[in-house]
Amino acid sequence: MTPSDFQFLAKLLQRRSGLALTAAKSQLAETRLAPIVKRNGLKDLSDLIAALRRGLEPLIRETIAAMTTNESWFFRDQHPFEQFRDIMLPTLLRSRAATKRLRVWCAGAAQGQEPYSLAMILEERKAQLAGWRIEILATDINEEVLDRAREGLYHPFEAQRGLSPVLLSRYFRREGENWRLCSAIRNPVEFRVGNLLDSFAGLGTFDIIFCRNVLIYFGQAAKADVLARLPAALAPDGYLMLGVAETVLGLGSTFVPFERARGVYVKVPAESVDRLEALAG
Repeated sequence: MTPSDFQFLAKLLQRRSGLALTAAKSQLAETRLAPIVKRNGLKDLSDLIAALRRGLEPLIRETIAAMTTNESWFFRDQHPFEQFRDIMLPTLLRSRAATKRLRVWCAGAAQGQEPYSLAMILEERKAQLAGWRIEILATDINEEVLDRAREGLYHPFEAQRGLSPVLLSRYFRREGENWRLCSAIRNPVEFRVGNLLDSFAGLGTFDIIFCRNVLIYFGQAAKADVLARLPAALAPDGYLMLGVAETVLGLGSTFVPFERARGVYVKVPAESVDRLEALAG
């Protein structure tokens, strides 16, 4: 790939998806884009970049999907799910007792392991949640991985990665060589194509937002933009969960760390944000 083609690709990815493609990832880009060249009968990567320059939307979407990282596993990093179960959920069940409604958004859901892990925790508490309306929205920019997530069918390594034998036997059934997640876990989760650079206005308000291991792939400007818009999608007493390598520090003043749980953030009251912005101005 020529320097000019790489520069164009990097700018396209940043503008359309927020992904930051550095020169160190040139070889990775060539590896991931090679199958697109082959599938579409193109001569080489230069042919692909020329098509992208012409604005061919199907190829643009396919290229963005190829450059996203979709690796995940059930109960990844464990502690975020413990915090969901032991801190966030009990607090929200008390504060939402009158409405009996709980909304969770998982951004960058990939093949669905994260939202399905949350659904398993909620299923374990179904007696306590009787009469509640539980909604889990899972979004990702890659439509292909969402199709896999909706199907709930996992290869043996995927199914067993992060799951205890008890949960595997309780919520999965063998289907040939693979494992199918049961409908009780799949049904509460709605999968929808979503780009974090787009408006969140149509999504409504959530009690918990999981946005883990997504912003690490974004440039600073895109990170700041997302974090500036997320508060509007989060309830005043809601929780934002980021990945272990992610932080809000230096990226605005709308979230602060939640002292009782690492990686969890809460909204700064609007009046405090206004005061801080006035001082900064």
